[in-house]
Parts: sequence; structure tokens; C-alpha cells
Amino acid sequence: MRAVWQRVTEAWVEVDREIVGRIGQGALVFLGVDSGDTDLDAAFMAKKCVDLRAFDDRDSRLNLSLADIGGELLLVSQFTVCADCRKGRRPSFVQAASPDEANRLYRLVADKIREKGLVVKTGRFQTHMRVHLVNDGPVTLLLDSRKRF
Repeated sequence: MRAVWQRVTEAWVEVDREIVGRIGQGALVFLGVDSGDTDLDAAFMAKKCVDLRAFDDRDSRLNLSLADIGGELLLVSQFTVCADCRKGRRPSFVQAASPDEANRLYRLVADKIREKGLVVKTGRFQTHMRVHLVNDGPVTLLLDSRKRF
């Protein structure tokens, strides 16, 4: 499972000109599910998204987590995060999970974050979305559940 985690002051996602998810201060996470990912990957990603210390403390150091600041999270499924761009000019998506399994694990990540008491908004799986964000910092981090050991 791979993610692009971005610290934001606000973010929202639209589908057919309707806002389907909106947050204030917190994190926007683009989540890609790879073939072979499991519930353990989902649990790792949820924990990392919540506990990652990427918010400033009083000394302007990245010492506070999303949970520490009471921030919100906008989770957007994005299979293109799983692209392999090493060969040629066209990205390969053969490593991406099947849509059914990707949707199940995407929802599991959202549920596990909610279990930690955070507000989670989502995009709409398998739809064309327009994502708007105000990146704060900017702070943008790459997460990979297969690089957890």
C-alpha cells in the first residue's frame, strides 16, 4: 500500500461538481492499494497516517501528529500511486490491486482511522474526482507499507 500524505489547511474533493468530502486543518492522503496488500498493510497505513509527527509544535519543529492537533483527514483512493514508471513513457498499473480488493482495503483504512477518533472524509471510489487543497508548509510525505520493516 502506498500513499502520498500532505499536510493541509483545507482540502475538498468534488464529483460531478458536488463536494463529497471536505476537511479543515489536517491531512489529505492519496492512497493506492497494491496487489497482495492485506489487512495488516491497511492497519499500518491507518496508524502511520494518524501518528506521523508532521505538524509544528511551539518551536516550529515537526513534533505533533494529526491526533495531537485534533486534525481531520481526507482519504482519496488513487490507483495511479501504484504506477511503475521505470520503463518507457507510459505508466504500468499491473501492480495495482483489483478494484474490489482495493475498495475493501481503502474502506478498511478509513474505518481504522475513525476508530482512533479522528474525522475522516473520503472521495468516491472509481470516479473522476477533482481534488482541491491548500498544502501547508508544504509538507508532503511518501508512505509505503511494504517498507515498514
